[in-house]
Amino acid sequence: MTLTPELFLANADHTLLAPGTTPAELSDFMDQAVKLGVERVCVSPSLLPVAKRGLEIVTVVGFPSGAHHSEIKAAEAALAIAHGADEIDMVVNAAFVRAADWEALEAEIRAVRMAVPAPHVLKVILETAALTPEQIRSASLAAAAAGADFVKTSTGFSPAGGASIEAVRMMSQTVGASVGGILGVKASGGIRTAADARAMWEAGATRFGVSATAAIVADWASTESPVADRAGY
Repeated sequence: MTLTPELFLANADHTLLAPGTTPAELSDFMDQAVKLGVERVCVSPSLLPVAKRGLEIVTVVGFPSGAHHSEIKAAEAALAIAHGADEIDMVVNAAFVRAADWEALEAEIRAVRMAVPAPHVLKVILETAALTPEQIRSASLAAAAAGADFVKTSTGFSPAGGASIEAVRMMSQTVGASVGGILGVKASGGIRTAADARAMWEAGATRFGVSATAAIVADWASTESPVADRAGY
């Protein structure tokens, strides 16, 4: 299926995770989200509850380091759900991944899953730019075994970087629908143009974490216009 601007907006988590966001800034952001036509927004848990304005609410737990006790992550997730969150993006403990302690990683994710019962959605942030291919594959399998709904590349705050085509493809080929898996793949971190979004989609992304949503849509319009096509000859 070709990624269109409409399909992109339907699968974009329009994101505002800047520390220190004020209520006025949040209100402006929500206004922008409605005007853009996205279906959901991702905001910090301390900003909840928020008037939804017809949007689904995504928030983060254990963010951005993931170096929190699993009980704290589960409690944070439960509080976010009580405050109206529809989806939770949790950051895994990188120590479990680096130590190849897949049992501990699965237990941590399952603890949060128990606090986020269906139909609420749970996404698991792996911070793939800091991982080896084998770590990405094994962590994705642990997320699937623990009952997550998505694996996600990045927080967008890691010095190691954000999403990459290779990581998205690897996650999709490990747990995505193309191999009979049931997990979605959220590409997040560094997606700033229409070309970036299309490349991630072609690699297997089914959701996007983006703060440059408006710029991406505008870029889409400019790169697909007849004038832009002629200028490229």
